[in-house]
Formats: sequence, C-alpha cells, structure tokens
Amino acid sequence: MYYNILDFGGKGDSKTDSTEAIKMAINTCTKAGGGTVVIPAGQYKTGPIELKSNITLQVEAGAVVIFQPDFQRYSPVRTRWSGYECYGFSPLLYGNGLKNVTITGRGILEGQGEAWWDVYHQLKNGETYLSTMTETLKQLNHEKLAIKTNLVEWDSQFLRPPLLQLFECEHVLLEGVTLQNSPFWNTHLVYCHDVTVDKVTFKNPANAPNGDGLDLDSCTYVRVSNCHFDVGDDCLCLKSGINEDGRNIAKPTEHVTVQNCTMKAGHGGVVFGSENSGGIRNVTVSNCLFIGTDRGIRLKTNRARGGYIENILISNVYMEHVLCPFTINSFYRYGIDDDDPLMASPEAVEITEKTPIINHIHLHQITAKQCRAAAGFLYGLPEKPIEDVSLRHVTIEMTEDLQEQGGEPDMVQDALIMAGAGMFGKYIHRLTCHDVKIKTRQGPALQLEEMKNVQLDNVELVRKHDETPVIEMKNCEDVHVSGKQAEKEEYYLACD
Repeated sequence: MYYNILDFGGKGDSKTDSTEAIKMAINTCTKAGGGTVVIPAGQYKTGPIELKSNITLQVEAGAVVIFQPDFQRYSPVRTRWSGYECYGFSPLLYGNGLKNVTITGRGILEGQGEAWWDVYHQLKNGETYLSTMTETLKQLNHEKLAIKTNLVEWDSQFLRPPLLQLFECEHVLLEGVTLQNSPFWNTHLVYCHDVTVDKVTFKNPANAPNGDGLDLDSCTYVRVSNCHFDVGDDCLCLKSGINEDGRNIAKPTEHVTVQNCTMKAGHGGVVFGSENSGGIRNVTVSNCLFIGTDRGIRLKTNRARGGYIENILISNVYMEHVLCPFTINSFYRYGIDDDDPLMASPEAVEITEKTPIINHIHLHQITAKQCRAAAGFLYGLPEKPIEDVSLRHVTIEMTEDLQEQGGEPDMVQDALIMAGAGMFGKYIHRLTCHDVKIKTRQGPALQLEEMKNVQLDNVELVRKHDETPVIEMKNCEDVHVSGKQAEKEEYYLACD
C-alpha cells in the first residue's frame, strides 16, 4: 500500500510545516502492517522524522525534505556520538530497533546544518553555549562527563546529530537518495545488520565540521556500491566505538564490501577508525575512484583505543590529486586525553587492552597520480608494530609542481609536513612490495625505520630532483631486495 503525505495534510510549498503529515502517514502505514510512504515532488519543511519497521520511505524525484534547525525539537535519544554510547540530540531522520526499513527515491534530504555548525564554531572559539536541551543532556550523560577528550562539544554537551541515523536495525536498504548539509556526520548506521547502500549521494561542504559521508559503526554484513561522496571530512568510515566504552560493548564492524564508488573530496576516501575499539575486520574495497581527497585509504588509531583492524583488502583503485594515497597511523592525535603522556611517547610502553592491533593489510592494483605530500605513510607502535602489509602492482607518482606545499600525510601527535616525498614506514613487521613503482619529487622513494622482514621484489623507485638515496633504512632487519632494477648500479641503499 502507498501512503502519500499530501493525503495527510503535507504541502510541498516550502512554507508549511509537514512534520505531522509525515508522522501520520508513517503511523497509518505501520498500523496497516507496512507499506510505502510517498513524499512527492515539492519542498517540505519538517522537524524530526522517526521511521518504523516494514516501511519504505520513498522520496521522489523533485522532492526536497528540509529539516528545520530548531534545536529544541530534536529531543534526546540513545545514540553513539563520536564513539561514545550516550544520549544526544535526535538525528533528523531516525530509526531504532527496526526491521525491514528502506529509504529510496531520487529526492533530497536537506539537513540545513549551518545553524548547528555556527554553535560548533562558537564553542571552538572558547565561547559558551547553554540551553535547556544541553542541560538535559548533561543530566542524562552525567556518568560520562568525567571522560577527558579533546572533542570540542563534550563539556557543553551540544552533541550535534547526524542527518540520518539507524540504530540497531536489520535488513536496511538505502537507495538513490541525496543526503546533504548534515549538522554532524551525514549518515550514521549503528549496530545494524544486513545493510545495502546503493546509488546514494552524500554531500557536505568543505567547511562542514565533522561532515563525514557514511559511517558504519559496529555494523555487520554491509554492501556499499555505486555511491558518490563529496564531503568536508572522511567520505566512508568504518568504526566500532571508542576506548573503554567501545571495548566494553565489543561489537566489531565486519564483513563489509565497498565497490564502484567515487569520492570527489574529503579528508579520506575509505577510512578505518579512529574509533575502532570494538574491532574492524574482513573488509574489501574495489573498483573505486578517489579524486582530490586528502588521503585515499586511511587507517587511524592510537594507544587509547585498543581493538583491531585486520583482514583488509583494497584492489583496483585509481587516485588523483590526493595528499597521500594510503596511511596507517597508530599515533592519531584526536579524541584523546591530551594530559596523558603515553599518547605521544616515542618509546615503547606496556602492552595492555588499550594497545591497538593492525595486521593483514593488502593493497593490490592501485594507481595514484599527482599526489602532493607523500607516496605512503605507515606508522606503527614501537611496542606493537603493524604486521603483514603488502603492496602488489602499485604505481604512485608525486606531483612535479615545485610550488606544491604538501601537508600532513596523516595527523600524528606532532605535525609532520611532507611535500613530494616517497613512502615512509616505521615499526612494521613483514612489508612486501611486489611490482611497485614510486616516483618522488624529492627525497628517498622509500624510507624505512625499525622494520623486520622487508621484501622488495621488482620495485622501481625513482627520485626526481635530488641525489638522495633511492632507499633509506634505519635499524631494519631481514631485508631482501630482488628484481631487475636491484641489479643496476644507480639503485642503491643508504643504511645506518
């Protein structure tokens, strides 16, 4: 059965508030056992929308659902916010504990995030923000307020909501719609099982704070395909909770496929973490295109997280004008207690439940051109190195623009700026490079420190504008170099 919101008093005139009409259509559909709620062409003002089981929300071509930025209308709900399970402002479009939920069509879900972003910038500038809603959230979350983070909104509890969040839902389909201008993360799936996301467009401007595209948070059996991302933060993120909170819940994100997606802009194309405390494993990414993202494939964690990131296969990916095509960063500097000296210690520390594990990361058939900062950045922990990283049939070319200033390959504790550099690796056990070509603008094409079991087979490393060694190694053990170029005189190492 179809239930058109116009029949319940909805008006697509961009003036009338259609919140009650949409709610009545959903409730009537639910009482009938399920069906399709139709939002036809037009511009519909609304407050929060709560979905129900066995409902298809069909946002037709030409329809724009415009969520009003009246903060008080978004009453607190149970959520997971930046990795912490807590209460926050209700997501604009929300579903909790549902089965068989579908959002489809060629229409637009407009989050009007600017008003929310303004308060974020107010807080970031050291100003205060108080409201009855934030005071309510402080009461609801009082047990967690003692947690020390460097998250701007945590003390004020102005916990901005995602545009769309589905929480503990099964059999989910998102198809065809455009979601844009979210207050916080664009689309957030938490504890969901059996999810298909197909032909969806995620859009946030470059200045949208925390403007992620799609966040898969402790979700299982997920298929993402044919989607387009153009956002102000990470495009597609895999997460599983933060620190002790995430470890206690212990729900991984696992069994995920990503294919045939395009990423036009963002901090990272496909990103793992940094909220990985419940674990992330068994993920494949294939046939994707990254143009202008800061990083391409990005793994980020730190000594507070614990958890694991493992069994990741990336294949058949093309990148252009990225800052760094792939990064693994075990010293990620955000979302931590800045007063904890262990977060940035260069020395090995005791291995505990807080120690993150990264292993079995495989990158095959990847081409990246006009890269700006570094060809790669792999930085493990001295007490727990990254294990088993392989690059096979990989070509990386740095930009030859001498005016390119580069930037941070990734956000380690102390800002590290690179420009036109090669691949940097530190604290890795078992690094394999087979049929890999790296062309730098300056410095070594491959710079390795504190490594064990390095296999370089048929690699082609080219330094463009200086006479530094092609490979520079410090404190590396069990290194094997073979292949045609290894036999040439100009191919040489600098070792301590």
